[in-house]
Amino acid sequence: QVKVRQSGGGSVQAGGSLKLTCKASGDSANSRCISWFRQGPGMERQGVAAIYSGGASTYYADVVKGRFTISEDRFRNEVNLRMDSLKPEDSGIYYCAARWTCMNWTRLEDYSSWGQGSQVTVSS
Repeated sequence: QVKVRQSGGGSVQAGGSLKLTCKASGDSANSRCISWFRQGPGMERQGVAAIYSGGASTYYADVVKGRFTISEDRFRNEVNLRMDSLKPEDSGIYYCAARWTCMNWTRLEDYSSWGQGSQVTVSS
């Protein structure tokens, strides 16, 4: 089973940038879909972006398209989420998660492994 461990996040002013990193380990760690979700206060966890191994397929939520970039470092088995032009509404706890395919990637129940969560705070 693939396990994930995440790092990064922090606080920034609106318009700034932050990066999150998700490191995968375990069986078939380099043959899977890695996604990022976020959860604001009192809100449901929502999909932000996803990437399938090899980086050939990437997926984004409409609200982050053009501002966030998901990429993969296959040598390190890491997936990075670069967040630019951040807005206060991007604030929340961000989670990385792993599953076998990216089909219907926003379905929470299809993920077998979750990171511990990273706080992202964007001030206006």
